[in-house]
Amino acid sequence: MMLINRKTLTRSAIALPAALALSPAAMAEPQNFVVDDEHFSMFFEIMHIGYAPVMGMFREVEGQFVYDEEARELKSGKLVFQSDSVFTNHKKRDEHVRNEDFLDSEAHPEITFTITDFETTGENTGKVTGDLELLGQTKPVVLDVTLNKADVYPFGHEEYTLGISASTTLKRSEWGMTYGLDQAMVGDEVKLHFGFEAIRESGWL
Repeated sequence: MMLINRKTLTRSAIALPAALALSPAAMAEPQNFVVDDEHFSMFFEIMHIGYAPVMGMFREVEGQFVYDEEARELKSGKLVFQSDSVFTNHKKRDEHVRNEDFLDSEAHPEITFTITDFETTGENTGKVTGDLELLGQTKPVVLDVTLNKADVYPFGHEEYTLGISASTTLKRSEWGMTYGLDQAMVGDEVKLHFGFEAIRESGWL
């Protein structure tokens, strides 16, 4: 009969739960990430009379998503843009973009993107499908997404953070935004580019 040292058994009993708690399998569960509005960039570009693209951005955005890193599954998420925060580096143009010809910010103060599906396409790439609500209409949009980095932030908040890039192209006319199309003054195709950091919620109060 093999004799088991009581001290060894006690140490093993303590060590096993600790090892399980630290193992990737035990840690594999969906986590909530909040978009860091101090490190969020989104710009759009659209052709002007065929000469050159006009570029702009939205200055006010908030969002969050639920992501399971181990399973590489994006469970849910949402981005909300304040439409009157649009900026194209020209005051009169910004005022025009905010009115009913384009964003109609008074009637539709928010532009929302709600995640509905996610497909992994590579080691750090994927396609995010979501519903874009713009001008009171909701249409599906697919974003090409790249996870640039996932690590503890080296300074400042020092929380676990994801760094993400994304892009897509859409036609504004599909949401009823048709100003300038007949005269070919403003292009229909809009290119969108995103770059942002998202901080994992620690759960500490």
